[in-house]
Amino acid sequence: MAYQIDRYNNTVLTIVEDGTVDQTTDLKFIGKNYAGYGEIQNENFLFLLENFAGANQPPRALSGQIWFDTANSKLKFYDGTQWRTTGGSAVSSSQPTGLTSGDFWWDSANDQLYVYNGSDFVLIGPQNAGEGVTQMVSLEVLDLQGTTRSVIAATLEDEVIATLSSVEFTLNDATPITGFTTIKKGITLINTPTTGVTTTDHYFWGTSSNALKLGGIDASNFVVSSPGETTTFDQLVEFSDDGLLIGDFKIYMDGTSAVLENQASVNNEILFKVTNNLGTPTTVSKINITGLIPALDNTYDIGTTSLRWQDVHAVNFVGEATKATSLRVGSDFRTAAVSATNNTVAVRDATGNVAANLFQGTATAARYADLAEKYTTEEEHPVGTVMAVGGEAEARPTKVGDIAIGVISENPAYMMNSDIEGQYIGLKGRVPVRVVGPVSKGQQVYVASEEGAASTIASNSLVGIALETNNDEGEKLVECVLKV
Repeated sequence: MAYQIDRYNNTVLTIVEDGTVDQTTDLKFIGKNYAGYGEIQNENFLFLLENFAGANQPPRALSGQIWFDTANSKLKFYDGTQWRTTGGSAVSSSQPTGLTSGDFWWDSANDQLYVYNGSDFVLIGPQNAGEGVTQMVSLEVLDLQGTTRSVIAATLEDEVIATLSSVEFTLNDATPITGFTTIKKGITLINTPTTGVTTTDHYFWGTSSNALKLGGIDASNFVVSSPGETTTFDQLVEFSDDGLLIGDFKIYMDGTSAVLENQASVNNEILFKVTNNLGTPTTVSKINITGLIPALDNTYDIGTTSLRWQDVHAVNFVGEATKATSLRVGSDFRTAAVSATNNTVAVRDATGNVAANLFQGTATAARYADLAEKYTTEEEHPVGTVMAVGGEAEARPTKVGDIAIGVISENPAYMMNSDIEGQYIGLKGRVPVRVVGPVSKGQQVYVASEEGAASTIASNSLVGIALETNNDEGEKLVECVLKV
């Protein structure tokens, strides 16, 4: 016999026939005499136990039915029209329908939380999100010492316009705020450095009872009518040509001339003072009726090595000078030169040499060792070549049987006939000589068979005596005393 299933409100839900399974709801109702009812009955209990847990909503829901949404880990109930969240808020990218007063909605598209008042959704916060933040934001930042500081940042579309702080500190680069370096105690506007003058057109608008600055100038720089208190200026103050009088010291304009005048008594002075390395005010120089004089004898300089006066004009200079552009010679003034230049004073060059066209006087010493005279030659011969009279010119290299007159000099000490063309031939002294074959110190060397060379083989023309030993079989230069 069939039976009727009634809801709690006494309305009929369905009638279950004998031997059938009714699936009007998400639970299965079993008719009389239905074989295998145990499995179905136990599954119904299980569905109730787990609240129909699943990612998809139950397809045949009744109002008041509970469902655990495993996709969002939310417990929901069916209100007869839609599934609603039992706790937290409804999550949706668009405004949901069917909510009752006091229900929450999380706008997943803009990351904002709303509450439903029965007719409209009221924004709880944040006030603006997604594209930008517009609200008072509490921030924790670091100062230069790494200490955490708490500030409130007035933010418009992600840009911090002003900060509020209970202490003053400098921001650490690890936690920057664009437009801010030093956070002042109180309110600090964006782009306001420590000077207190905002570099952009961000201002406080309205009436202020007091101010630290006016027009960017410290209030202390303005003249105030406060007897007994010092007024300090750090901006230009303009006075008339009559000038400024400080005690008896007057600064004024006399026509186009600027004047510093000490009007105190007679024979007065004007002192120039600076602080020394200890910070003590020290007089460096002074002006009195006799002129400009130093405060101490032999202590202070005029100019430096890098900052010099261009010209100093005076009738007489009394003292020592470390340099001069010219020297007085009789009634003329001569400059110095390292080259052999007429009407100049000869001085040493970078190598220590002195150049002159002609030396008149007596020399007590010579740098080099031989006496040489210049003779014409057909071509340039190497140093040490033994020379004889002959050839198209005055001298040529020796051959066997020639009488040697000297050797081509390397560095002659005394040079004769210096004005003619040719080569210097050493006549006396010590010179390098081209020698073929081994030679011992003290051996005589003679004109050799090789042109312009000498050897130890005796011949009719002695060249000189070796001053060194050299066992080289070939030709080389050997220092010799000339005996020509």
